[in-house]
Amino acid sequence: MELLIVGTLDGQIGAASKIAAQQGGQVILADTVERGLDILRNGKSVELVMIDVKLDVYKFISSLEQERMNVLVVACGVANDSSLAVRAIKAGAKEYIPLPPDPELIGAVLAAATRENHALIYGDKKTEAVLKTAKQIAPSEANILLTGESGTGKEIFSRFIHDNSKRANKRFVAVNCAAIPETLLESELFGYEKGAFTGAVSRRIGKFEEASDGTLLLDEISEMDIKIQAKLLRAIQEKEIDRIGGKSPIKVNTRIIATSNRNLSEAVKNGSFRQDLYYRLNVVNINIPPLRDRMDDVVVLAKHFAKKYSELNDIPLKSFSEKAEQKLLNYRWPGNVRELENTIHRAVLLSTGTDIEEDAILLDDISAVIKEVPQGEVMSGSEFSGNTLAGMERALIIDTLKHTMGNRTIAANILGISIRTLRNKLKQYQDEGLDI
Repeated sequence: MELLIVGTLDGQIGAASKIAAQQGGQVILADTVERGLDILRNGKSVELVMIDVKLDVYKFISSLEQERMNVLVVACGVANDSSLAVRAIKAGAKEYIPLPPDPELIGAVLAAATRENHALIYGDKKTEAVLKTAKQIAPSEANILLTGESGTGKEIFSRFIHDNSKRANKRFVAVNCAAIPETLLESELFGYEKGAFTGAVSRRIGKFEEASDGTLLLDEISEMDIKIQAKLLRAIQEKEIDRIGGKSPIKVNTRIIATSNRNLSEAVKNGSFRQDLYYRLNVVNINIPPLRDRMDDVVVLAKHFAKKYSELNDIPLKSFSEKAEQKLLNYRWPGNVRELENTIHRAVLLSTGTDIEEDAILLDDISAVIKEVPQGEVMSGSEFSGNTLAGMERALIIDTLKHTMGNRTIAANILGISIRTLRNKLKQYQDEGLDI
């Protein structure tokens, strides 16, 4: 990942850069807020910004919002800068990192920002067959549609395709269409010219231009607004884009990999996804099976995640007991690989013996709770009486989010709604005064 450090970090910039580099980050330096903004405007694929708390954090984050730039920001400062830390968090910084920098803390923040380890680990024949297909079509110039349930590892498979393509030495740029609000997604993809809208104080390069000659991943493309789909279709057909406020088209040479955890053909039928765009993206479709259908991956992945989180938390690596492995294999993993990773992370932290035992494997098995109702019996409705339908819906959504430890993508999948609908519901609850 690319990390932008803005400011001097009280003379700790060298140490922070070294730690970030050791954690796999590529570091870009900017001495001022304006220089940092210029770097982001010029198309650098920065995933995380660390900004000196003594700088104008509010101005920096306000500029990001006004100019429609979507990037995670954390503030850094010496331990006694408590008032500045509070001010930075209020300004919109997601975290505060005290200086001098702690390697484990920076490692954890980098891991949270990237969310994925890009290693492709497997042991199942079905996964091997998918990889064989992916490797076969990777050298082509065809657009690819990766489908599969949430958490199956679609982004990792897309990186595998890029790394085995003729564009491997060029950029791989990822955009999560579900995570970026509709109002920002157009500028994120296509960029804009100075003065295109209030807050556009300088030209900004969009992701299509960043990924030109390389690969652009459009993650969860089913969540893209129908109006932006029209611009995307033109970009694919004509190999050119229009920046917002631009006067002339810009040629691009970008390969598209799109992912979806929904049935796009159904989305075409109900009018939420353009048929012509679907055909343009679905030149090659690769479906990634859910983890429950490739169980020979489970223990292999569990051992990989145990090693990863043991090293990250400086904990001696432990083996899984036979009963722990069996418990992993007896579970259906509704959250797929992402749920397995979270489960193993917890197990590494909770395990107290010489091995990881089954009691450290904590599973959030909703289906098991449902099975506690004897077959043929109907649950009493008395506990629901007096509640409105809207109130019950709100309670269900919040409880599901708790079950998924705040992961909105998995929660939306369990609830059977789009992540956009979930995001709108949560915004509604916040506007009603509920603390989300």
